[in-house]
Amino acid sequence: MRPTPPPPTEFNFAQHLIAANATRANKTALIDDAGSLSYGEMAEKIRHFAGGLQSLGLKREERVLLLMHDSSDWVVAFLGSLYAGVVPVAVNTLLTADDYAFMLRNSRAQAVLVSGALLPTLQAALDVAKTEVRHVVVSRPTGALAQGQLNMGDFVAQNTAALPASTLADEPAFWLYSSGSTGQPKGTVHSQGNLYWTAELYGKGVLDLRASDTVFSAAKLFFAYGLGNALSFPLSVGATVVLMAERPTPQATFKRLVDHQPTVFYGAPTGYGGMLASPDLPKKNQVALRLCSSAGEALPSDIGERWSSHFGCEIIDGIGSTEMLHVFLSNRPGDVRYGTTGKAVPGYEVQLRGEDGSVISGHDEIGDLFIQGPSSALMYWNNREKSRNTFQGVWTQSGDKYTRDADGYYTYAGRNDDMLKVSGIYVSPFEVESTLVQHPAILEAAVIGKPDTDGLTKTKAFIVLKAGQSLTHEEVKAFVKERLAPYKYPRFIEFVAELPKTATGKIQRFRLRDLEKHSA
Repeated sequence: MRPTPPPPTEFNFAQHLIAANATRANKTALIDDAGSLSYGEMAEKIRHFAGGLQSLGLKREERVLLLMHDSSDWVVAFLGSLYAGVVPVAVNTLLTADDYAFMLRNSRAQAVLVSGALLPTLQAALDVAKTEVRHVVVSRPTGALAQGQLNMGDFVAQNTAALPASTLADEPAFWLYSSGSTGQPKGTVHSQGNLYWTAELYGKGVLDLRASDTVFSAAKLFFAYGLGNALSFPLSVGATVVLMAERPTPQATFKRLVDHQPTVFYGAPTGYGGMLASPDLPKKNQVALRLCSSAGEALPSDIGERWSSHFGCEIIDGIGSTEMLHVFLSNRPGDVRYGTTGKAVPGYEVQLRGEDGSVISGHDEIGDLFIQGPSSALMYWNNREKSRNTFQGVWTQSGDKYTRDADGYYTYAGRNDDMLKVSGIYVSPFEVESTLVQHPAILEAAVIGKPDTDGLTKTKAFIVLKAGQSLTHEEVKAFVKERLAPYKYPRFIEFVAELPKTATGKIQRFRLRDLEKHSA
């Protein structure tokens, strides 16, 4: 297999996409809740949006906050900013005004690109934050705009097309904020070239995306995973993208799978589990899926196997991160081993390291996962200490623990701060959770450590049952004991209505630990 050639030194990713699709002007590029855009129309809007940013006096490398629901406007705003050499800071649409106030101050954003439905929350953030924001461009406003606020439709239509900025492949191009589960979120700075690398190595190299594909991602564009899924990957090959503004509930997802017939679907384990549990799950002949992808959290083998059995379609489970931009360790079409995260994506190298920092060469030993690859972020903005801890020369520390089997497949063992030591032996919460959800009555489970009366750490399971189901504590314990080593079964069990999760569906075990600590 020939190595992927690097992008040229002078490289603008938005212009790269426009040039790659110059012969597809009439083909549908984007379908959202309001309509569709062809590749030709998208290119024109990108150029005119860039011209609009220049007309506002925005300069190269100045930041603009991008707070929008998934739509063609999101894509135009992001790529239009890159085209102009302005840096979009894509942020989660589910946060609070205080969160946005922090991000506005931290990024020193000069303008905000915002969906009309999110304008009140943004205004609340602007009211409390002393910011440098000079302009607000509103996508699809829901009412009359205040003085100084600009309608994005008019903004695009009334400005002249710009020429692409002569950016460099290694130049800061956009930011994503990493999860703030411990302390404030970190502004992760990525380059123009990083989008190219992930599209080439994973989008083309592993997923084998084609111009004939229609893709749909439940993960939103403001996440690193969603950004690749629904923007850089499909637009690099001339595919069609389905975008959805609303939350990816099972019913909303089913509607897109049936109405638009995507051939590639991207989700997260929690979403796949919820869809399989829904009575409205479409039949195989109602959809056109050829491939599915999962990331965000390790996929339980039971979910993957049941999905494949129902749809006749593999789920390619992988792991990526905001810091690496997308997936770097993954199963591959035709080589899926459910319960594992597969092997390193070609173009990346991974290592497991012990507590002393030495490389683990043996099998089935838990170690810290490090990655080397061309899509690593440049830094955390204004955070030298955490930048140095995470970006260690050519290696990036993931914060995850993994094992590697004799065949070279990697299996998730948990986040560094989630791992438990029970009876002096590491226990992976994910391993226990994966076993619990194999029970036909259990929908979801989360496992944390809880001190017993002697102060020794034991496992505690929080369990969400399927509708109409019931279980006793003893039935749960017996089920796990039959499948795992005795010291791993949950000594403590609590049935709950729901589990705390991030916007991507990741279980927030730290919140369960906090609740447990305060209830003790």
